Amino acid sequence: MLRLFTFLLLQTNADAEEALELLQELNRRYGTMGEMTMDEFIEFLRAQGYVEERTQGRLEPTAKALQRLRTEALQEIFRTLRKSDLGFHETVHSGEGIEWLPETRPYSFGDQPSNIDPTETLTNALLRSSDLSSFQLQQDDIRVHETEHLTSCATVLLIDVSHSMILYGEDRITPAKQVALALAELIRTRYPKDTLEVVIFGDEARRISVADIPYITVGPFHTNTRDGLRLARMLLRRCRDANKQIFMLTDGKPSAIFDDNGRLYKNAFGLDPRIVNKTLQEAVACRRDGIVISTFMLARDPYLVNFVDELTRANRGRAFYCGLRHLGETVLVDYILNRRKTFRM
Repeated sequence: MLRLFTFLLLQTNADAEEALELLQELNRRYGTMGEMTMDEFIEFLRAQGYVEERTQGRLEPTAKALQRLRTEALQEIFRTLRKSDLGFHETVHSGEGIEWLPETRPYSFGDQPSNIDPTETLTNALLRSSDLSSFQLQQDDIRVHETEHLTSCATVLLIDVSHSMILYGEDRITPAKQVALALAELIRTRYPKDTLEVVIFGDEARRISVADIPYITVGPFHTNTRDGLRLARMLLRRCRDANKQIFMLTDGKPSAIFDDNGRLYKNAFGLDPRIVNKTLQEAVACRRDGIVISTFMLARDPYLVNFVDELTRANRGRAFYCGLRHLGETVLVDYILNRRKTFRM
């Protein structure tokens, strides 16, 4: 019941009262709560510290509830992954790190003593000294393990909040929020030195905090992809990480840009060459700054696919045409794989 409540909390943009109303409706139709009453469940939520009364006696989620949202989002995605999908080799480059590789090399000044291979080192010394009474270890005998180079990664998660994300009766924003929460929790628990920024874009782009992810809502907006990429690029330029990347979750074509005077130019019909060209120019600017764009496309209309292909070529990035069902797995696996290498533009 708690898992169902947290999922409904995500769907209702962290509105605890609305989530409980939906839960009550599900119970009325399908008996999901069994013998437990709604009052008993609310009391359980209060006792466990997931909800509390705030403005005008309304129940609102606590920080503990929002933390559980992140944890469950990550667990839900990893539940569907096979262990072999991920792997744990951080990079294809050797260098300073903490994980030993099988290969060894001669010791050089500055190597960490903890990386010395005692077996091979002693073997070399014994082969050189036939008399154990005169056994002496020399520098040439010492072998050290190569180690995996542990890279850090700066990522901007770019989420489309235009009106098309809820069109045609399909909820695309909830899976997008679930991915954002899971990625934030993955970085917090496993890659704490990595950087994650979250940017939402509709008519304009806006940076939000990880704590604001559950509250993301779709509005009557056009899709200003260019402004989203621009803000993401500005945020990444501040980072010194070797790997800089943008993960863009979108289902629609670019339909708006700001003109040279700062006015919003909009055209929702077809692919406007003026909007497309400005968006592609921003993708090229990202490439010049060493930023790789991974586009996770939630629609498969041929003309939209063609635009994403063109944007991917301009940036030399990657495109994934994935359905909502496997969006989370695709994003998290790609994130983990990207940490293994340094992007070369």
